[in-house]
Amino acid sequence: MPNTVLPRLLEKCPTGIIGFDELSEGGLPRGRSTLVAGSAGSGKTLFAMEFILHGIELHQEPGVFVSFEENPQDLAANVASIGYDLARHQAEKNLRMLQIVLDTGSTEAGEFDLDGIFIRLGLAIEAIGARRIALDAVENLFAAFTDARTLRKEFRRLICWLKDRGITAVVTTERGQGSITRNGLEEYIADCVITLDNRVEDQLATRRLRIVKYRGSAHSGDECPFVLNRSGFSLIPISSAGMAYQVSNERVSSGIPSLDEMLGGGTYRGSSVLVSGPGGTGKSSIAAHMVDAACRRGEKCLYVALEESPDQIERNMASIGLDLAQWRRAGLLRFHAARPTSGGLENHLAAISGHVREFGPRMVIIDPITALHVTATEEQVGLMLIRSLDLFKAQGITSLFTAMSHGKEVSDATFMDIPSLTDTSIMLRNLELSGERTRAIYVLKARGIAHSNQIREFQLTDDGVKLVDILLDSEGHILTGSARELRKIQKETEVDARDTSRAHRRTALENRRHVLDAKIAAIREEFEEELHKLEGELEGEAALVRSSEISFGDLALRRSRLVQDNQIAGSRP
Repeated sequence: MPNTVLPRLLEKCPTGIIGFDELSEGGLPRGRSTLVAGSAGSGKTLFAMEFILHGIELHQEPGVFVSFEENPQDLAANVASIGYDLARHQAEKNLRMLQIVLDTGSTEAGEFDLDGIFIRLGLAIEAIGARRIALDAVENLFAAFTDARTLRKEFRRLICWLKDRGITAVVTTERGQGSITRNGLEEYIADCVITLDNRVEDQLATRRLRIVKYRGSAHSGDECPFVLNRSGFSLIPISSAGMAYQVSNERVSSGIPSLDEMLGGGTYRGSSVLVSGPGGTGKSSIAAHMVDAACRRGEKCLYVALEESPDQIERNMASIGLDLAQWRRAGLLRFHAARPTSGGLENHLAAISGHVREFGPRMVIIDPITALHVTATEEQVGLMLIRSLDLFKAQGITSLFTAMSHGKEVSDATFMDIPSLTDTSIMLRNLELSGERTRAIYVLKARGIAHSNQIREFQLTDDGVKLVDILLDSEGHILTGSARELRKIQKETEVDARDTSRAHRRTALENRRHVLDAKIAAIREEFEEELHKLEGELEGEAALVRSSEISFGDLALRRSRLVQDNQIAGSRP
């Protein structure tokens, strides 16, 4: 059998940029060039700078940053806002900053080449043993070329020059009209091409990244949102929406014993819970109970508030006996409060992801998820929900989402089919009976849990949430609120009446027993008297019999003696 030589897989160079290495399945092609094209303000320079700095800090790979536009001082000031100290890295000789500015006015067409650039780059690379290089704003360099063929040849020569030295390069350039780059040539030569876009939708800026081409590697061609914030360049890849996560059989209490009972002991750790219903039905109260229960277990909790401030939430929950302020002071509870209009969905998701990485919560509350519909479509909010769920499930975080519905029926409450995405769905309703509004709760679904199918009355009390069984009248109508209390009073009255009736009957029976006891005593006394009299009479009769028996005995004796005497007398001569 002939020996077969398997092709060597393309080695990847990790960028350290949040989310990008996951999207690109490892990073940029090592020892090759990557072209990053985008419009002004899309984040090209920051992408290139983070590629260099993460290489230094995370992988001990020195780097060279070459700018054809900004000077090193301005670049250092710009990245200092996100915590990077370029001066320190230059002092440690693992970073070299170059600014190359060309005077194109003194260059005649056809005479300009990159030989001088190669010399400067070679010296910088050798000085620190660089393994990475970033060429920022190369459109300024290529402005010196007036002939497209020369430009293509020189750019190819530059790429090959870097490749021969095993340097992983990131080259940034402006977008063109109808092409990826201004000249429409660079994208064909680079091994990897990435486009950045900064668009405005509904008055909100939205940034997108797309890997257009990646030689030697499978990649997604979808647009992925990203943000530029205090954490730097943060990518939120769609490909993160996977289902390869571990599950737990541990149950987590909601903090409401009666609700745990309806859920067969609570929800699974790492699962997702949706609490939906109209306004004022108590969605946030259930969320606060879960927060309180988690903090009592010593677990950290992140509360994403999209409608209320942290102080307002703490004040409101204090009215039902929950002191959330104590957990915030103890460092177990962190609030992230932001209006939906404060940024696009990507900003909100990036902020949540940042808190998850930094704070490490075991539970996350988003209250309410439907508030984001103000600035986004249902599909966009649904996509964000999927990404959030995958983010939480991948790290074993139990999550709870509240959702506003405007109707009383289940079909009206299933905003964006959110219940189909979450593991447990709890529905809250308003019941209008006998001129009153009463809250009701039931479990729509609970995956893997034998849950109750009952509708329970939902009460907000000074001691928190209470669930009460709903009563039915003789005709099967639901009794809640005052009707329940009235029915309760009626039942108590009926019970009291029955108890009183029983007491009266018992008293009457006791009286009859006393009368019967008296009659029995009298009859017994009469019987005793009759018996005593009878016994006396019998005794008298017995005495007479005894006396008569004695008289007859004496008489017989006498007669016997008389006979004897007569016999004796007759025998005498």
